[in-house]
Amino acid sequence: MSEGSFQKEILIAPSLLAGDFSRLGEEVTRISSSGADLIHLDVMDGDFVPNLTFGPGVIESIRPFSSIPLEAHLMVWHPDTYLDELKEAGVDRVIVHQESDVHLNRLLRRIRQMGFSAGVALNPSTPAFLLEDVLDLVDLVLVMTVNPGFGGQSYLGEMREKISRVKQMRETRPNLSFRIEVDGGISPVTASEVVLAGADVLVAGTAVFRNPPYEEAIARLRLAAGVGMSS
Repeated sequence: MSEGSFQKEILIAPSLLAGDFSRLGEEVTRISSSGADLIHLDVMDGDFVPNLTFGPGVIESIRPFSSIPLEAHLMVWHPDTYLDELKEAGVDRVIVHQESDVHLNRLLRRIRQMGFSAGVALNPSTPAFLLEDVLDLVDLVLVMTVNPGFGGQSYLGEMREKISRVKQMRETRPNLSFRIEVDGGISPVTASEVVLAGADVLVAGTAVFRNPPYEEAIARLRLAAGVGMSS
């Protein structure tokens, strides 16, 4: 997956969680031709978070409908058990939660060895400093700006400080170049705030899929992100 320059480019990652599950292939095709940079796929097990979504089999079925990168956000216990199937499904990036595996260093190394782009996510209650010893193993840090499990939640404004903290952690070590992604309540209203704090990948579900046409919804997010970059 091409990461581009996080200093200059904001990526938009629509979350398929907010799409129409009765026609996922069509949704993927439409969103891919509407200016999205990648597609965010929320894999939930009903235990780590209180919801069930889709797994590797569904992801494999939608892969032919798009050529843009797919990132799987694993909100599951035992994420290592999903990796082989996700590889077969054609996933480009795997994001695991810091809270989901006590051997996070080993897990991230395996993800990278399998050829994935590696990401690590933090729940709202998880402090950023817990990632200090694995930042050299990740291409992306995902700061959850809602408690994971359901779409359509309101953005938690107090997470802005955590986004800024993760950015500071990146800047204090010159060998680090990971992106900072945010997920939860991202809209044209909140996009400029999180970009100003340091985010450079915006996950948006409701703001895109529930506000068609998709091209205009994504354009509104880019415009708001540009305001944050110029502030």
